[in-house]
Amino acid sequence: MMAVDQPSGHLIHTLPATRGELKADEKIAKYTWFKVGGPAEVLFKPADEADLCGFLSQLPITVPVTVIGNASNLLIRDGGIAGVVIRLGRGFSAITAIGQGLQVGAAAADLTVARKARDMAISGLEFLAGIPGTMGGAVRMNAGAYGAELGDICRSIRAVDRTGTVHEVAARDLAFTYRQSDINQNWIVTEAWLEGQGGDHLEISQRMEAIQAEREITQPIRTLTGGSSFANPPGEKAWQLIDRAGCRGLIRGGAAISNLHCNFLINTGNATASDLEGLGEEVRRRVFEKTGVMLEWEIHSLGRPLPGDIKEIDQ
Repeated sequence: MMAVDQPSGHLIHTLPATRGELKADEKIAKYTWFKVGGPAEVLFKPADEADLCGFLSQLPITVPVTVIGNASNLLIRDGGIAGVVIRLGRGFSAITAIGQGLQVGAAAADLTVARKARDMAISGLEFLAGIPGTMGGAVRMNAGAYGAELGDICRSIRAVDRTGTVHEVAARDLAFTYRQSDINQNWIVTEAWLEGQGGDHLEISQRMEAIQAEREITQPIRTLTGGSSFANPPGEKAWQLIDRAGCRGLIRGGAAISNLHCNFLINTGNATASDLEGLGEEVRRRVFEKTGVMLEWEIHSLGRPLPGDIKEIDQ
């Protein structure tokens, strides 16, 4: 499906045919947890992996491609994103249990995967109940919580490169480290194989309930926020450093640091992406001045700032 009411010179009219959906100048903020950011020049929702491969194989290499998932850890800048933004949807959300493993699509929600494992009495995946987002992003960034991370349970992935070629890679070749992996930045993860152990359904359920109850109490999950804003430095807790620097409750425009958990940025209702990114950079500056530690972003900023907005600081 393609929008037809755009000027003849618009990028959307130059793109390959697809069984999926193409939208020009799509408001992308509605797809993000922060609910901020400018439009995607073109948003592409492929029907399935074959559709994605066919589209990419015909897409001129000069057209920029950006991939988003559930956007729980993304901050889209106010100037929007040039080129094609790809968002995987229903055609990439299947979850299949085989033995003590799960074959999961990249668009499957982490919580849904945890629930499927629980229903199949597969243990070791309970921590996914405490991670917002979908599996594609979780695998790429080696997301973790409550003492476990994706690298512990991932056995292999399936991904599509910029030319539409499919790759299958064993986890041992992905070099999972804290909040990182060696997955090629130009690849789109479409599927992952996760492996747990046989467990007791009741014990798994109780563990998941405890995780979700703790999140409810300790994190501002009912606000316009994302996941943790900054990664924990070695031997430190990011929130403790932020608190020590006096940043709890700090405000910039419509953005604020959560009083409940100060490693969370919040859109109080009228924030811009510039407000949020600028506040995060101010926190980094204050923490560095106070402690000598430069926090690393766990939230990823994508797209173009508006003229005069904060520019991304080199890490």
